[in-house]
Amino acid sequence: MGQVCLISGPPGCGKTTWALQRLQEHPGPCAYLRLEGDNEAGLEQGADHGIDLTWLKDQVPRLHEPTPSNAAELKQDNDALTLIEVQQFHHPREEGIEGLGGKVRSKLEALQLLPDQVLHFGRDPELPAQDTLEFSKLEAWHTSLLGCVWDPNSLSSFWFELVNGAYGDVYRAKGLMNCPDGRAFFCNWMVSQQSSQFLPLDTTSPPHGRPSRTSELVVQGKALNPDGIQATINDCLLADDVLAMQQQQLQQHQPPSQG
Repeated sequence: MGQVCLISGPPGCGKTTWALQRLQEHPGPCAYLRLEGDNEAGLEQGADHGIDLTWLKDQVPRLHEPTPSNAAELKQDNDALTLIEVQQFHHPREEGIEGLGGKVRSKLEALQLLPDQVLHFGRDPELPAQDTLEFSKLEAWHTSLLGCVWDPNSLSSFWFELVNGAYGDVYRAKGLMNCPDGRAFFCNWMVSQQSSQFLPLDTTSPPHGRPSRTSELVVQGKALNPDGIQATINDCLLADDVLAMQQQQLQQHQPPSQG
């Protein structure tokens, strides 16, 4: 039987980073699933909207997403590893999946995925605990950036403003951002870290028009200013004519193809 491991913990504690390491080390088939936990009073879930899965699949191209059609097959493969990630603010009060919310349990049951191992950041010694913070109040905000392309300098300025309090007290921010040269970056910030991560995706899009890949931004914090965030984002994104001009310049500097 394949192994199914579920990890839970509060925002920014390192769940996806730990999952990436485990998946990269695993030699056999692997799958990843992110489930949204139950909302708690004053604590809003930071809906992921595909950011983590897109980043992990870029780093581990053989990665699958469990579905009703393939979950049973993965479970039957002795070499398979399925990792499930759940955002959960407090330590589970019960062992196993009984310590998870009803929303998570119902989704696991629908996929017929019963974890062999359930671990929680800040409780179980197998997991790192240095970035595990306790939250009493947390707001969440999300915007889709599908098809959007950033001016690179403006992206750097916006991110600096975002994580340094220009739009409220941001504790957690992550996103996938497109640049005009076809690259994309996984941008990651946690208040317990000294600096942000700007990690380039291995896959690139041809610099022709607007990319169709996942591009999202999720922010969690206190006293957030969504209108201010969105207004600044709008100022940082490239209009069609500017994007076309920049991409034309990039194409002119590309080396000729070898025929």
